[in-house]
Amino acid sequence: MFGRDIGIDLGTANVLIHIKGQGIVLDEPSVVAIDKMSKQVLAVGEEAFQMVGRTPGNIVAIRPMKDGVIADFDHTEAMLSHFLAKVNAKSMMSKPRILICCPTNITSVEQKAIIEAAEKSGSKNVFIEEEPKVAAIGAGMDIFQPSGNMVVDIGGGTTDVAVLSMGSIVTASSIKTAGDQFDLDILNYIKKKYKLLVGVRTSETVKVEVATVAPNDEARELEIRGRDMVSGLPRTITITSTEIYDALIESVNHIVQAAKNVLERTPPELSADIIDRGVILTGGGALLRGMDQLLAEELKVPVMIAEDPMHCVANGTGILLENLDKMANRKIKV
Repeated sequence: MFGRDIGIDLGTANVLIHIKGQGIVLDEPSVVAIDKMSKQVLAVGEEAFQMVGRTPGNIVAIRPMKDGVIADFDHTEAMLSHFLAKVNAKSMMSKPRILICCPTNITSVEQKAIIEAAEKSGSKNVFIEEEPKVAAIGAGMDIFQPSGNMVVDIGGGTTDVAVLSMGSIVTASSIKTAGDQFDLDILNYIKKKYKLLVGVRTSETVKVEVATVAPNDEARELEIRGRDMVSGLPRTITITSTEIYDALIESVNHIVQAAKNVLERTPPELSADIIDRGVILTGGGALLRGMDQLLAEELKVPVMIAEDPMHCVANGTGILLENLDKMANRKIKV
């Protein structure tokens, strides 16, 4: 049996694995639960995510990826090894070839760390591709023609904005304002206004259920529970979408500004193409209500949400896996 070709969207919030010929076979949180005393890995992925904020003192649930790059090498390697074993990626005869996506502005040292982690977890050859390019391919954009395509990929740790033409990135920007920052903004807003401590999982629920960045969107309400900072007792409050708009708008404006900066550096002929073709939104942040309307108003170009924004990068790796042999000469050596 020959080694498999595998595409990995190694995200700050989630890891997705695409196996050539099978499609997406894994979609789990990028979380590792470890015993602080023995340093032993107790759980990975969904099982570890269930422990976030609910563990005893000797167990801690961590995210080994931060802002799209490796923050904890050993635990990233353990997480990758676990996921590759779970999807039965390795065969008896040979190791898989792996294509991994990364943000546009990471350093060569950070790239090498990703490659080394993948190789130590059992890969034969590791290929690196830039995330917005892969997201654009996964969203169905034809980036290999001599015309401008723009993608805004709002992930967990980073937002990548890029204009592509002829299969390459023309101008791009990567900022550390994305889904995780939105969660933090909501958490801090509730803490400041209501003197209520809530966990990251609660703030993420608020983001998914009621958050909006469109000022005229319909009002939504959600009951949340936390610990009162004054009494120390559990308390329930009702939070509205209008409040969350106030909490998120500053971070969202950073993304708008990043998109404007990329457009300002784009050659005029490609800018004209973007007016015709519009901007494609990918990543989990694309699902934030009103994000497409806000960007369309600010950028003065049509903005559309990709058909399956959460899986665009993973789907893009699947398309690129079909041409992995052509990429072999572009492999980055460690």
